[in-house]
Amino acid sequence: MRRIPNAGPEFAVVHQLRAVTVELDLLGGEFAQRNGLHPTDLRALICLLDAARSDTPATPGWLGGQLKLNSAGTTALLDRLERLGLVRRTRDDRDRRRVLLVVEEQAVVLGETFFGPLIGALVGMLRDFTPDEVAVVQRFLGGVGELVTQRRQDG
Repeated sequence: MRRIPNAGPEFAVVHQLRAVTVELDLLGGEFAQRNGLHPTDLRALICLLDAARSDTPATPGWLGGQLKLNSAGTTALLDRLERLGLVRRTRDDRDRRRVLLVVEEQAVVLGETFFGPLIGALVGMLRDFTPDEVAVVQRFLGGVGELVTQRRQDG
């Protein structure tokens, strides 16, 4: 059996990151289960909320690309989210042929109710860091995100 190295502070950070990832995944699964959602539904809501925060127009095609779903899968996902009152399809005012996706207030309240206390605690914890320490955390997490995205794209 191949021995996996796990010595040194770098590996300790990697193991901590893995543990946090597992815990966040479990928490997301609990949220999805409590609210009758599929885990993909939760990922879709996160994508749509992030798009709204960054003023990115979210279309069904864009969302399908983010989630690596074909058009039939994306349609089924959006039908579920619409039935639950969490997402609404609207026509783009500039191009009536284009459909835009809007997260309903109910979805925001649902997420804030469940995740709000954790987010508040994380923000509070970060307030104890110096601006330089926060910058290091941001640089690290940004780098992790880029590496994971690249790995996923490489297959």
